[in-house]
Amino acid sequence: MAKFVYRMQNILNLKEKLESQEKIAFSVANARLLEEQQKLSELMIRRNGYEMQLKEMTEGSLNIRDIKNCKEAINTMKSLIRDQLMEIQKAQREVEICRKRLDEVMKDRKTHEKLREKAFENFKQEILAEESKETDQLVSFTYHNKQ
Repeated sequence: MAKFVYRMQNILNLKEKLESQEKIAFSVANARLLEEQQKLSELMIRRNGYEMQLKEMTEGSLNIRDIKNCKEAINTMKSLIRDQLMEIQKAQREVEICRKRLDEVMKDRKTHEKLREKAFENFKQEILAEESKETDQLVSFTYHNKQ
């Protein structure tokens, strides 16, 4: 029996490799986004700590220098948080870009898989037609030999 050979199998293999590379790139970008979000939450926790510390300083005996330092620390944390929010936006854009590339590569791979399936169906139809033809020839030969 004939063996099915897809003539564009090497292209399909290449599409699968590209898809796996894009999956890796997407997971790296996603991991970076999670890391940046974690940094933001740590900065916010630190800012909240400074704010609580400032509140405690204003309730007891007043030390102007400590209060001023604490306010500067809070302002610095706000600036760092703003910067971190911009980093998160960059990471989100990168994740979206990677997601779009991954979707595109997946569509290409699926298209080639569908082409392979259609080629396989055509191959099966050709085999059935060939077998039917051989059967008809055999029956015809047998019938003519009896007469």
